Amino acid sequence: MKLKPTKRHYSVEFKLEAVQQVVPHHQRVIDIARSLAVDASTLRKWIRQYKAEIQGVTPAGKALTPEQRQIQALEKQVRRLEMEKEILKQAAVLMSEIRSGAIR
Repeated sequence: MKLKPTKRHYSVEFKLEAVQQVVPHHQRVIDIARSLAVDASTLRKWIRQYKAEIQGVTPAGKALTPEQRQIQALEKQVRRLEMEKEILKQAAVLMSEIRSGAIR
């Protein structure tokens, strides 16, 4: 039975450092990938994500840039607050029905 290779997980900080070794310094992806023991296609994916993020595109997964991470955190907070608001609205309706005697 052949074992499936485990998927490696890299921190956001590691990804950002790797990208910043390539993008501003115009280093070759293959050279940086080898020096970091990362597959070149993986590094290219991180670079595409980084370039999209600095253009303002919010990624589906974890963001690389601090600005996009903050946007994701704020979007999550907005969703939570909207859900809380809906719960409070429903509770207010229920309480007014109880006070008016509509529900016994």
